[in-house]
Amino acid sequence: MITKFSALFVGQIELDNIGLGGTPADERRYSNERCAEVYWTARDVAQAMDELGYYCLWTAEHHFQREGYEVLPNLVQLGLWLATQTRHLKFGCAFNVLPMWHPIRIAEDYAMADIVTGGRVIMGIGRGYHTREVETFGAPLLDQAANRELFEEQYDVMMKCFNEESFSHRGKYYTIPADVDYRGYRLRDLTCVPRPIHRPVEIWMPIASGKSIDWMAQKNLKAMVTLNGETITEQMLTQYRDACARHGRQKQLGEDVCWGVGLYLADSQAEGVRRLEPSHDERYKWFAPFGFVRYADEQGRVWGTPGAPARIPTLAEGVRQKAWLVGRPEDVIEEIRAVEAKYPGLDQMMIHWAEGLSPKEFKEQLTWFAREVMPAFTRR
Repeated sequence: MITKFSALFVGQIELDNIGLGGTPADERRYSNERCAEVYWTARDVAQAMDELGYYCLWTAEHHFQREGYEVLPNLVQLGLWLATQTRHLKFGCAFNVLPMWHPIRIAEDYAMADIVTGGRVIMGIGRGYHTREVETFGAPLLDQAANRELFEEQYDVMMKCFNEESFSHRGKYYTIPADVDYRGYRLRDLTCVPRPIHRPVEIWMPIASGKSIDWMAQKNLKAMVTLNGETITEQMLTQYRDACARHGRQKQLGEDVCWGVGLYLADSQAEGVRRLEPSHDERYKWFAPFGFVRYADEQGRVWGTPGAPARIPTLAEGVRQKAWLVGRPEDVIEEIRAVEAKYPGLDQMMIHWAEGLSPKEFKEQLTWFAREVMPAFTRR
């Protein structure tokens, strides 16, 4: 049963002139002062969610985005600060892009946040998809095989930091500790100081193409599936469950998964579509070129594969794909119940903040959802 409700804020500033006919995504430029506004937005939304009884605010790590769509570079640091501004809300990293970090550094930073927030920061990891970010940090992305190889070695180092009293590592990318003398003796191992108090560390990872599912299941990572059409969602959740079973972990369909969906409440679906459409279109102006239209055509082919559509989707198509829930609270409740019935292990739902929607309007949506939709699931 779905009992935990969260929201995803990728870190956009309040954008102007939005929609398909608005400012082209690559032509947006914002000052440092405008980009800095995002922290107060995150604080205000976090405080509202905390009061309304939400479970977690998820945020996204990105760099160099003068376009204003995603301007949060350090999620662990952000979550640590937001925890001081709230009482109960958790803060999820969706996701720390490991190829842009040294694995010991992210392990240390996360451990500190875990300790001082009482476990309110949730670890999430990803491989990255922006060449401007990952390649600029000196890590591979164009070479996908090298990116995966680096990422998996970084994960192994990070887990040693979390779980072992002392450790060493000899891999392709890292030699830990350095082969040097220290205070009269030869280094043989290191201890990560500090280590997280809450162990085993809960770690989440996105399912995008599905290529990492078996590795995720092997490592017992939890999965986030967001803004997918219902056909793709079913494929991903089924593959994840079956992969976990192959690795000796029997899970119900939907267990250890967070389902993310676009949402807009209104007095009718038609009104909701009209109000949301410019913000929805602004999102896909930026994200569609990265391949993030996870819908299926009538033959079950993912958009962008040969023969399937490869363009910016309309909101009407997103609603038909059930990637976006738009309309009256009672209708949204029924939509969520249908998903809940299909995936009996599912206990988490995440609302995606459409990038063009103002903070004021999104907080209004969070309030309406918390008061008229969430109680149908949390008061059973």
